[in-house]
Amino acid sequence: MGVFRYDSKYAAPTREQRERYMQGEREEHVFGNEGEIALVLYDEAAYLKDDLEGVRILFTGVLDKQKVHDEIRRMLEEHEQKRQRPDEFSRADR
Repeated sequence: MGVFRYDSKYAAPTREQRERYMQGEREEHVFGNEGEIALVLYDEAAYLKDDLEGVRILFTGVLDKQKVHDEIRRMLEEHEQKRQRPDEFSRADR
């Protein structure tokens, strides 16, 4: 089916996408140290929200829906790397 990426926390799936994929029962999960990553599972889709980066991703169809776990791992690793590295742009006079 497809993977739809929204690079702003204010962007969202279209009305047609919500009506087609995001209906019925849903299961919600949170990940990360502060619950910054939310996953909502539907019968035909998975909706992933990263509140730190402001990214939203809609995975539709059986094959693409399975990709969500790889994306969660990638996001968690990226967040951990950002926490561990010091501020690369700190001023020298501080």
